[in-house]
Amino acid sequence: MSGLILDIEQMSACYGRVEALIGVSLQVAHGEIVTVVGANGAGKSTLLHSILGMVSPANGRITFAGADITRWPIHRRIDTGLVLVPEGRRILVSMTIEENLLLGAHMRQDKTAVRREIDGIYDRFPNLAQRRNHDASCLSGGEQQMLALGRAMLAKPQLLMMDEPSLGLSPLFVSKLFELIREYNREGLSVLLIEQNTANALRIAHRATVLELGRVALEGNAAAIAGSARLQEAYLGGAAREVTEIDHKRKSAGRRS
Repeated sequence: MSGLILDIEQMSACYGRVEALIGVSLQVAHGEIVTVVGANGAGKSTLLHSILGMVSPANGRITFAGADITRWPIHRRIDTGLVLVPEGRRILVSMTIEENLLLGAHMRQDKTAVRREIDGIYDRFPNLAQRRNHDASCLSGGEQQMLALGRAMLAKPQLLMMDEPSLGLSPLFVSKLFELIREYNREGLSVLLIEQNTANALRIAHRATVLELGRVALEGNAAAIAGSARLQEAYLGGAAREVTEIDHKRKSAGRRS
């Protein structure tokens, strides 16, 4: 595949003796949305943490923007344009909305451009503009997610990674969020999206990878995967299938007795 912004080759990662990722390969092309879906414990967040350098891969290689970043420190990856919106948003609720946004641009020297971009974020999110000098604790969960996204955009990402961005949001904000991701993508942003809201993630993504117990179970065109029976099978996971089969056998035995 040509024009890749991210190329992960046969990456494995462990927590002690537990293998969280096993030989995972994944690519994101410039201007593409790729989503990674799977059940809890499939390894989705570990994948993002490994890409960002929070977890050191046991083996494999990570290439970002043409450079091998496998052993780079976190700050160097971020400086190169690899930006994560973490699960739970992680905004600083004791700081103002304006201060949270400025944190996203703390490494930048182009102050005039930063000011222009913050004003653009306020135009996009009027609720943030109205309370720019208020502590971020005054925001709803959906508004906090918009603030986290705006903060990430001020870091000038080449690749924006999002970890469960719709978690805990109302249906209205979920719809707004996914439309916003698509809007930023139309403007040229590359996105790697980790989501349990599978239907919405597959609806906006170009390609998808399904993780099952740390391994790639399925990958390809997002629309094709959305209609695949293998998707539901992967969501069960090997351990869950085993429990289901045992439970079924017990019930059958009970009926026979």
